Amino acid sequence: MTNRNIKIQQSAPHSAESQLLVEKLSAELAFITGDNGKSHFNAQELNNECCLWVLARNEAGNAVGCGALRSLGNNTAEVKRMYSDRSVPGVGAALLEYLETRAKSMGYREIRLSTRVINSRAVAFYYRSGYAQIQNYEPYIGRNESICFAKTL
Repeated sequence: MTNRNIKIQQSAPHSAESQLLVEKLSAELAFITGDNGKSHFNAQELNNECCLWVLARNEAGNAVGCGALRSLGNNTAEVKRMYSDRSVPGVGAALLEYLETRAKSMGYREIRLSTRVINSRAVAFYYRSGYAQIQNYEPYIGRNESICFAKTL
């Protein structure tokens, strides 16, 4: 169940709030996995109508989470740079629900994502959210540290 006090809104990936959250995510990923995750995401990729960057805000209006959708082609979107600072329960679920709803309204039929196997919290979250493990897709093919998921919309 998502927290209805969380507001999700489209934003600019280069805004100060967005960059702060991305840096927090990168630091957390580096701590958990040894890699900050920046090599597989470029905010410039979000500069078209088939992509989306969003922020989650708490009741006070502070940015507490972020996430992106980008096109993989063939009616498939990919979730990127999803992060919650965990200051408010339900931010991750609210972000994912919003991204899924928007992806469907944008004509996507499937969502994919990748995380690291060692990131057990994220892996469990995606399983709980109805995602199924799939074979790794580019650029994660042959990367045993990665686990890929998909969900039909």
